[in-house]
Amino acid sequence: MTFTADEMMSVAAARTLHNGAACFVGIGLPSTAANLARRTHAPDLVLVYESGTLGTKPDQLPLSIGDGILADTADSVVSVPEIFNYWLQPGRIDFGFLGGAQVDKFVNINSTVIGGDYASPKVRLPGAGGAPEIAANCREVLIVMRQSTRSFVEQVDFVSSVGFGRGKGDREKLGLQGRGPVKVITDLGVMQPDPDTCELTLTTLSPGVEVGQVKEATGWDLKVVDEPGVQDPPTETELSVLRELKATIGKD
Repeated sequence: MTFTADEMMSVAAARTLHNGAACFVGIGLPSTAANLARRTHAPDLVLVYESGTLGTKPDQLPLSIGDGILADTADSVVSVPEIFNYWLQPGRIDFGFLGGAQVDKFVNINSTVIGGDYASPKVRLPGAGGAPEIAANCREVLIVMRQSTRSFVEQVDFVSSVGFGRGKGDREKLGLQGRGPVKVITDLGVMQPDPDTCELTLTTLSPGVEVGQVKEATGWDLKVVDEPGVQDPPTETELSVLRELKATIGKD
């Protein structure tokens, strides 16, 4: 079966989640990937949404964290303060799955303002919501975003959610307990922080993508491992389930 770059990205993101893990899910691409994982290789993946739903099993992709399908299919619904105070902040969540408007070379995320200063930006975005807490406290953070020089910048215009600050050691100085971002998954490949510097480094390419394409879509001189791997293409099952999921968006 043929597939698009977006489909490869969603499948690659889904593959990072293992069965039985607890995953704090953001709406959009992260939600698509997490629900795809639950419907394929990780049926016991525990999906947690910011609105207070634990162990939700939606039969269609939610339109927002307040979509009724999340509460209707959850094992339990708790208050938002309990989600953060009891589940997230003590480090009980394995994976945080995030997106954003910008990400930089040290994996800081911006979902607040673009251009200018905070008081008078060129573009004011919806904001971070619970993302800063997710980035700070989940055991590992996964980021899924489409890649371009507009979204992958050397330094974000505003740090909504801290990745590694200005480099190795900054998370520890800030007292952030989670490991931070471990992968950034895009429509072109996968990047991971260098273990010595925490700077994003290209490690894996999507099928048919060349290193030069990824570097051209990055707003800094992207580092590349000596021999980048190539992702396995989506299986027929993964594509079928993904397309069925996306066909449900907006349906009652």
